[in-house]
Amino acid sequence: MRVSVVQMCPGSSKAANIAQAGELIAAAAAEKPDLVSLPEMWSCLGGNRALKFEEAEELPALGSGATGGAAYEFLRGTARSLGITVHGGSIGERGVGADAGRLFNTTVAFAPDGTELARYRKIHLFDITTPDGTGYRESATYGGGHEIITYQAGSLPVGCAICYDLRFAELFLALRQKGAELIFLPSAFTVPTGRAHWEVLIRARAIETQCWIAAPATCGEHIDAKGEARATYGHSMICDPWGNVVASCGEGIGWASAVIDPALTAKIRRDMPVLEHRAARSAPFAADRAA
Repeated sequence: MRVSVVQMCPGSSKAANIAQAGELIAAAAAEKPDLVSLPEMWSCLGGNRALKFEEAEELPALGSGATGGAAYEFLRGTARSLGITVHGGSIGERGVGADAGRLFNTTVAFAPDGTELARYRKIHLFDITTPDGTGYRESATYGGGHEIITYQAGSLPVGCAICYDLRFAELFLALRQKGAELIFLPSAFTVPTGRAHWEVLIRARAIETQCWIAAPATCGEHIDAKGEARATYGHSMICDPWGNVVASCGEGIGWASAVIDPALTAKIRRDMPVLEHRAARSAPFAADRAA
């Protein structure tokens, strides 16, 4: 299976972002990928809280086939028109019912016929101060998800994660335990944390889980709620289960592609069966902690 990760420089205008995404996916499609992914919050990055709510979308009920918002229908239409699987990065989702008044940072994925395959809400929210002193508080606008999500893209089991989830190895282990062979990590990493940790953490998660990691990212500058410019790191990449970076972008918009080889995954897992070793040897450690 050939996978492409698209690197975008989105802003707060959903219409402009959809146009940019369409152009980049069309260009990437020349390499005939089977599966394409967009970055985190590609539909609206930046802006104030009111704008984020305005540009967010109420998603159709799962399995209903009902019409969704502009970003949702763009992703579904792209899957249908190109006949490929589309992992939709993440978009702003407006909560309904008990979640009314909240937003979620949500992945949606679509099969080549436009059927929705998966819906994942980002679990770990980015509430930190970066080394340059810039503060981020994602939980001020977004709620966190709770479900660990995998889906099938053809014969390939795929796991879902988003950006800051990368720092929580237990999520990636859970995705491996659910059968994932490829894990998507759409992201909008900051420049300071990206320079320090982006590649090393992706390679570590790939090595630990013996999964392919595909990480489409945002790049360039966007304007935050205070009218200040904030930059994201870019450097989208695909990493194999041995920890090798097999495809990557630099700092500008574009895409990178690689072939996901199930035979390589199977060989690495057979030769170094870490999941079986973990299952066999974790109980004594648990007993020691209890004692």
